[in-house]
Amino acid sequence: MTKTTSLYTFGYEGLTLEAFIARLKEIGVRTIIDVRELPLSRKKGFSKRAFAEALHGAGIAYAHMPALGCPKPIRDAYRADGNWSTYTRKIMGYLAQQAAAVTEVAKIARTTSACLVCFEADFNYCHRSMVARAAARAGGPAVVHLTARTAIPEISAKAAA
Repeated sequence: MTKTTSLYTFGYEGLTLEAFIARLKEIGVRTIIDVRELPLSRKKGFSKRAFAEALHGAGIAYAHMPALGCPKPIRDAYRADGNWSTYTRKIMGYLAQQAAAVTEVAKIARTTSACLVCFEADFNYCHRSMVARAAARAGGPAVVHLTARTAIPEISAKAAA
């Protein structure tokens, strides 16, 4: 068993499928964990079947974990009121009820170079960051957020103080 040191997160907004996969390969990601509740996309190549096939063709495994997607009622409430604090509180409450799925992400990320994927480019405003932090607390590796050009390590509250 190989121990990994990072659990990556990456949003595909603004990227082509080819650029997205090239970035994953550059970092050495071996497994994608799709944390969209419904892995459908208007963006070519990012719906579940096509995405999984493209990743497989690039030598990257694909796992869909719908239990870690943002539930529709929470998404709809955020679209209606735009209140990030409320959204965060609701997502954190939801994730607290998904211990088995969070633990599974931590387990996967300890044994292979894994990356949580969702649409939103800005990890500061995407639930995948909260999923990654929960997985790190559950024994997973440290979180690193990918962008098209950079890798940004998660800063813990202790380190920031």
